[in-house]
Amino acid sequence: MRLRLLALCCALAAPAFPVWSDTGKLPLTGGISTVEGTAGGGITPWALIGTQATEDEHGLSVSASRLRTRDYGLDTLGLAWAWDDRLELSVARQDFDASPAVALNGLGFAVTPGQHIRMDVLGVKWRVAGEALLDSDTLLPQVAVGAQFKRTDAGSLRPVLDFVGAKTQGTDLYVSASKLLLAQGLLLNATLRYTNANQGGLLGFGAAAPGRPSRSWQPEVSVAYLLRKDLAVGAELRRHPNNLEAVGRAAGLGSALRQDTWRDVFVVWSPTRQWTLTAACVDLGRVVPGVTRDRRQRGLFLATSWSF
Repeated sequence: MRLRLLALCCALAAPAFPVWSDTGKLPLTGGISTVEGTAGGGITPWALIGTQATEDEHGLSVSASRLRTRDYGLDTLGLAWAWDDRLELSVARQDFDASPAVALNGLGFAVTPGQHIRMDVLGVKWRVAGEALLDSDTLLPQVAVGAQFKRTDAGSLRPVLDFVGAKTQGTDLYVSASKLLLAQGLLLNATLRYTNANQGGLLGFGAAAPGRPSRSWQPEVSVAYLLRKDLAVGAELRRHPNNLEAVGRAAGLGSALRQDTWRDVFVVWSPTRQWTLTAACVDLGRVVPGVTRDRRQRGLFLATSWSF
């Protein structure tokens, strides 16, 4: 419902802004679409505003991504609208293959085989200072603030979330600073996220005592190096609050619900100004290690996006 609502809002807003993006940005300076729909790297938002829209223009982008690890899968569809290279609105629908969770039935739950968790993410980002390209020869970074409103449909896993005291709705707040060193072909980004999301929100938000119910500040960093004008490589790191582990320990599960840091190494290619293709090697750490025999969830992330 929220996905359709934001798409409708974007369509209704378009006639109010007579200039679609026609000049466009330098390749890759709009970032790519994250798994949460916001412009940035694959797993963390940047201060850059997505689409090809520059000053007094507005634009749209659509994206799709697929992540496969040893035990899990995550598919994401996203849509974003931007105006004046200052405001970005985004929406994403995530579909998480949580099939291993059927192991929880041994604890008395009734998880449906092949269970999927779905999450809607509505995002807003506002550039508050700096301009990445124009300020590339100064120390001033581009700075943006943003919010992501998330709602999770856990299906037959809902009783598990209720057991650990995790809510199915939450809001992430963040501030990002991106510095483009044009002469060196380097982009640096740092993000601070105020969140209580478990695995980005796919496992709910917060936890009952003795877990952590409230939000905390979590750092995220990215670096990207431009090999040529249409090709870049980079790496990212995203920390998460470890809300659930204490609840698991109190229930005699040890570290079965531990939350680890996400990492990736990526390459992104822009065959045209509007089109980007991304591939990444991803390490999500241990995702609910109690049902996956403590295995680290490493795998391949593929994404494509088109913008104008």
